[in-house]
Amino acid sequence: MTESEELQPIRLLQGYLWHPRDAGIELSGYLPQELSGARLVWDEVTPPFAFFENGELTSSQVFYQFTTFRVYERRPDNDTLHAHAQGLSEALGPLLERTPPGVGWQLWEDLREL
Repeated sequence: MTESEELQPIRLLQGYLWHPRDAGIELSGYLPQELSGARLVWDEVTPPFAFFENGELTSSQVFYQFTTFRVYERRPDNDTLHAHAQGLSEALGPLLERTPPGVGWQLWEDLREL
């Protein structure tokens, strides 16, 4: 790689995680910082909507912006990125399923550069 070439961080999955405010859940006890060659990061944010579909106020929850990304020497084609996102999703699913009751998530594929 030459000086003019830059590493390309590309999102694979993006979304939100949440749990009840009073649950005292620490997500780092359930989710790693790296998985399937990707970095996982989550930052607490203000809930992006006021109510859940069932009418419950989101203000009763702690919300996190959740992003996964990989760093590439050059941007792969979208088919390759999709395959990486799919593999990461399959690896992440069982980890999310093992979180305590009350932890929710909404994730989608997002193949944009960071």
